[in-house]
Amino acid sequence: MTRDRKILLDVHTHTVASGHAYSSLQEMAHAAAEKGIQLLGITEHGPSIPGTCPKLYFKNMFVVPREMYGIRLLMGCEVNILNTEGALDLNEEYMNRLDIGIGGIHAVCWQGGTKEQNTDAVIRVMHHPKIHLISHPGDGSAELDFERLVQASRDTHTLLEINNHSLAPARHKSVARDNNIEILQLCKQYDVPLILGSDAHISFQIADYERLWPLIEETEFPDELIMNYDVNQFLSYTGIKVEG
Repeated sequence: MTRDRKILLDVHTHTVASGHAYSSLQEMAHAAAEKGIQLLGITEHGPSIPGTCPKLYFKNMFVVPREMYGIRLLMGCEVNILNTEGALDLNEEYMNRLDIGIGGIHAVCWQGGTKEQNTDAVIRVMHHPKIHLISHPGDGSAELDFERLVQASRDTHTLLEINNHSLAPARHKSVARDNNIEILQLCKQYDVPLILGSDAHISFQIADYERLWPLIEETEFPDELIMNYDVNQFLSYTGIKVEG
């Protein structure tokens, strides 16, 4: 399924530095430019994911030009939410070096609790000034109260992501479809914007949202609440500053 409006940004992607992805940073940027993307986020996994880059990677990101092949680049991290206290696996020194911060729960490094406790943890992370997105909240890694998350998203301007990668059949995320439908319906009900995430692990997946369009059609989700069509709107809403 295709869309009439042009996707201009994809801010959740991974390179070989994440350990289980397959394209270099420059390959990702070049592919984004070829697809007409104007803003690309490179968000490597935080240090609690096996095989990912060391913390030094995030300290040295200043060497990377923020404009490449005619596109603007955000260098960041998909930071792991570790437990029901909302602890993150990067400290403030490293968080402050990120252009963009994504908070996410991954089963391999998550110590969860009740639905209420899990939700409290994510909401606490949403209030962190360097967290701009919550990745794949609907993938089933933790039981969450989506209505509370949508209300917190409205209050904090921390976007909830509808994640294309988690809907891949090979991921076996059996609850992801229904959970994402619920998130879409709630965002529509409360008039809260959200973001589509490719979660690309190879350059060919950049701005690939093909598994998401049927969900958007089913819920009749309005284009004006999707943050992937307008770079300036996305930057203004999240408060992210881009060099250049």
